[in-house]
Amino acid sequence: MAEIVNKVATSGIVTLDLEKFYPQAERVVFDLKPLLWQEVALKEDDLRAFAKEHDWSQYKGNFVSVYCSADAIIPTWAYMLVATHLQPHAVFVTQGDADQLERAVFTRFVHQLDVEPYRNARIVVKGCSKLPVPLNAYVELSAKLLPVVKSLMFGEPCSTVPLYKAPKA
Repeated sequence: MAEIVNKVATSGIVTLDLEKFYPQAERVVFDLKPLLWQEVALKEDDLRAFAKEHDWSQYKGNFVSVYCSADAIIPTWAYMLVATHLQPHAVFVTQGDADQLERAVFTRFVHQLDVEPYRNARIVVKGCSKLPVPLNAYVELSAKLLPVVKSLMFGEPCSTVPLYKAPKA
């Protein structure tokens, strides 16, 4: 009987699973809506009083996004003021809803990713994930890997979609 050979294991393909890199921290959306006067306007004095009294330490170690769920005009400085109070406690602060927060977290991760271990490698970016990896993470990762990889594929090592192959030197 012939020996069974795992061709995927011997192919030299490196699987990059974004789920394994999933940034571990609680995601929190800080909604300005409760701070609005009659859900239409933000009063500077009220926001400053809130900011002074609020326990910002509850956001320690979290990824936080500042957002307003009401259809109100919020001045830019209001988001900035909240961010100045969040920054000493949160791991990361951005602006937007929960989806925008997730995209910003992954953008930050991809920008910080060291691509040198993937130089001249044949990479498969794993497609299936149990965690909510946003689409932008795959797009930004592709752009970051392209200058260093030998080839880039998507899917599983046994069934890939080829995306890029470096020209022969």
